[in-house]
Amino acid sequence: MNSLSLQQIDPDVVKDQSRNPERKKFKVKEVHLTKLLSTKVAVHSFVETLFTSIWGMPYSKAPPAVKYFFDFLDSQADNMKITDPDVLTLNVCWDPTAVGLLLPLRFWVNILKNPQFVFDIEKTPHMDGCLSVIAQAFMDSFSLSETPLGKHAPTNKLLYAKDIPKFRQEVKAYYKKIRDQSPFTHSEFKDFLQEESRKHENEFNEATALRELYKYIQKYFTEIKEKLDQNGASTELIEQLQHVKNLFDGLRSCSWN
Repeated sequence: MNSLSLQQIDPDVVKDQSRNPERKKFKVKEVHLTKLLSTKVAVHSFVETLFTSIWGMPYSKAPPAVKYFFDFLDSQADNMKITDPDVLTLNVCWDPTAVGLLLPLRFWVNILKNPQFVFDIEKTPHMDGCLSVIAQAFMDSFSLSETPLGKHAPTNKLLYAKDIPKFRQEVKAYYKKIRDQSPFTHSEFKDFLQEESRKHENEFNEATALRELYKYIQKYFTEIKEKLDQNGASTELIEQLQHVKNLFDGLRSCSWN
């Protein structure tokens, strides 16, 4: 969607470009934009459905993991006495800035640009370009800053220029609903995780997960222990960490290598 062969351009346009080299860049861009707009119209309903499924709430309630995660970020900001408005905007009105962008930009954009992480498909260079355009539109929907678009603006920005304001309003409504939603208690969230675990109990490779945990503990054990000491962690917690390390060390000769 973001790249077309120059052979598809009208011969008259090419002839005009040879006579006026300085106009070449803008002529090519105009031709490409027209063709790209036609392609964008063809796939727009699918893109819109995709975006809505990400920030939509069928029952006006965010998934427990999302609500709990954002409440956790709020509590951490409060505990650390963060007052920077650029960081704390999420705390004030749940606009998608700073920590609020962790979910869409660290998780969803990665999936949008790399569908092979989820599906058994091959991502071709052409597909990669198309997905980059869609991912950029997604990121612009979460941006609070207005960027004037002129003739020098990137083509992928121009493609979705008229749709971004609508998407931004939907995103703001999404964050507001999450903020207004009643928080989950620790026990409720624990029950949710246990239920999710039961749903996928035959899909999780515990041995692999434990092996990865052991690698992490083995590498950073001293730093973790020192940090716990500095933060005044209970003796019981430090002893449990030591017990886990000793247990893994004992199993290392069997199946943890």
